[in-house]
Amino acid sequence: MKLRKDQADPPSGKLERMILNTESMKNHARELGFNLVGITRAEPSPTLDAYFRWIDAGMHGAMGYMARPDRQARRRDLQVIMPEVQSLVIVGLDYRTLDIPAEILEDPARGRIASYAWGLDYHDLMTPRLEQFAAWMQAESRQTAQQRVYVDTGAILERSHAQQAGMGFVGKNTMLIHPRRGSYFFLGEIFTSLEFDTYDQPHRPTMCGTCTRCLHACPTHAFPQPHVLDARRCISYLTIENKGWIPPDLRPLLGNWVFGCDICQEVCPFQRFAPTSQEQGFFPVDVDRAAPSLHDLLALDNETFKMRFQGSPIQRIKRDRLVRNACVAAGNWGSPLALPGLIPLLDDPNPLIRGHAAWAISRIEPRSAHLHHLHQRENDPDVLTELSRLLG
Repeated sequence: MKLRKDQADPPSGKLERMILNTESMKNHARELGFNLVGITRAEPSPTLDAYFRWIDAGMHGAMGYMARPDRQARRRDLQVIMPEVQSLVIVGLDYRTLDIPAEILEDPARGRIASYAWGLDYHDLMTPRLEQFAAWMQAESRQTAQQRVYVDTGAILERSHAQQAGMGFVGKNTMLIHPRRGSYFFLGEIFTSLEFDTYDQPHRPTMCGTCTRCLHACPTHAFPQPHVLDARRCISYLTIENKGWIPPDLRPLLGNWVFGCDICQEVCPFQRFAPTSQEQGFFPVDVDRAAPSLHDLLALDNETFKMRFQGSPIQRIKRDRLVRNACVAAGNWGSPLALPGLIPLLDDPNPLIRGHAAWAISRIEPRSAHLHHLHQRENDPDVLTELSRLLG
């Protein structure tokens, strides 16, 4: 790797700062398997004001960590995260895999999973590779560098920083879109005290033009305006980040999604350029990893959940949230064939599951005797409220 000394004379008694060659750095990133790489100076995001308006409007929902004062301070000034930071190295890793037929993915008897979660957890795959990349940069610099690696773990506006690093534009669906690769790729970052001989130019802010496919395709109308996502209505938020009750008025709009959602990405015209990932770990072992049977999901206990989803992004929501989501999908299916899986869940230890199972049963058998029996023995106030609403 080519290095050069800083043009300025170093302060007396201090080591000369070495400037790393950007081209060599990017070549090594590709050797490690990353499909995209960009570099930008460690400066505040140009979309900070929009982010704070989003927080003030409460659109982050129950994700209180996003509004914490310390997290806001980190987004406002990256040196709060790492005082020595000079550069952000940002990488992208493709995750598009199989084109599974729509009749399988949209089968109401199956629970649909967002495509990024069909295989291994990307955190587990990307983090050690980024750490290896950071160690390589430090070794090449021949100095002790301060560095920190993030894969969805830092309080930073990573899509905005990636746009500043020339990696794409942020679309009306709030996703980072590469004009020749679509948006099916993960992002990871290295904060580093190292400097580089060249930095990438920001990508143009948008290439969406007059297209509004993503805004109109969202079943829950989660986009109050272009480039603004109300997380409280987003299917991904409702099925993953939301730890509580799914609002009754939104449940019928979730269809058969049980973990995340791909709709606003699928309809994007730029997605036709999305390449197939070279990471075999992201490929599903079979179609049941993309769209498992609702019968199987409703029957999960903690042990079978761990066995089935070990090493998958799905393990982060644990069994109870996944079964809650499966109850909603079963209610939307509306078939009596779902009842043998739903009725036993009226005795589940988790009130969330009892309440959502009751809702699903009411969609199949309004005012079912099973709901009356549950009402007689139920003592959780939230479940009782749900039952009172269902039973009128």
